[in-house]
Amino acid sequence: MGLYGRLLLPRIVRFACGLKPAMRQRRKVVPLAEGRVLEVGIGPGLNLPFYDRARVTRLWGLDPSPEMRAMARRAARAAGLELELLESGADAIALEDGSVDTVLVTYTLCSIAQTQPALREMGRVLKPGGKLIFCEHGAAPDPGVRRWQDRADPLWSRLGGGCHLNREIPRLIEQGGFAIDEMHTMYLPGWRPATFNYWGSARRAPGYCPRRAGRKPDLDQAKRTRRVHESGSP
Repeated sequence: MGLYGRLLLPRIVRFACGLKPAMRQRRKVVPLAEGRVLEVGIGPGLNLPFYDRARVTRLWGLDPSPEMRAMARRAARAAGLELELLESGADAIALEDGSVDTVLVTYTLCSIAQTQPALREMGRVLKPGGKLIFCEHGAAPDPGVRRWQDRADPLWSRLGGGCHLNREIPRLIEQGGFAIDEMHTMYLPGWRPATFNYWGSARRAPGYCPRRAGRKPDLDQAKRTRRVHESGSP
């Protein structure tokens, strides 16, 4: 990944994704998670302070980046949360079928290289009736803003660790086997090509077949995952 990806990018992501408008969005959606929760793309752990402890019985956080997982460990300790970190990518989630009540994704679908296998995996680990809660930035409805998104995207994605400005989030979610129950949209304050937000919830679509679509996950990896307690080790 190089020095930029290992040393600078995680800190840039923590800064950019931790700005006040994005944190207000997190405050809206994260408390909706309940039961056994899987956060896909936990990153530096910016969502952790917003979980409702009375509603969450178990929490997994998935991120392929060791640097991001280290930040999430520290954030979990600071929040006094027990967190189990999964090291795999989103296309090979090391959890059993139907083992999760809620999947949470915030500002994650913009940077997953292959969104359809990842969303199929999220659907696989969700129990029937479980919820996908999402908050993402993506393609804007205004033609002028969309043109700027398309122009800037190649450079933006290179500098932003694969983050794309112009992904059509509702279409991706539906193509991944979900039916959207509720969705809201708005521009957040800031540079408009990067601030059009979608947030809401979805469930597995009728007739969804929970087959594995990505790489075969290492289910033993879940057993090897280290828990982070309030007084846990680094």
